[in-house]
Amino acid sequence: MALPKIEDVRKLTDEQISDEIIETKKKLFQLRLQQATRRLEKVHEFKHTKHRLGQLLTVERERQLGIAPTHHTTQEK
Repeated sequence: MALPKIEDVRKLTDEQISDEIIETKKKLFQLRLQQATRRLEKVHEFKHTKHRLGQLLTVERERQLGIAPTHHTTQEK
C-alpha cells in the first residue's frame, strides 16, 4: 500500500483538514491500543497514519503562515 499523497491534503478546506487531524489522532490512539493488547495485525498502518498526520499538520501550518507550497523537482542530467 502506497503512502498518502500530500496533494490530496492540499485539496481539502481548512475545516476538513481540522476534522481529518482529529480523526487521524483518534486512529493513531486506536492503533496504539491494539498494539498494547497485541491485537494489531497491520503494523504498517502506524507508518501510514503518522505520515498522514504529518502531512495534515504541515499543510495546516503552511496555511496559517501564508506560505505557498513548494514543489520538489528532480533535475535531469
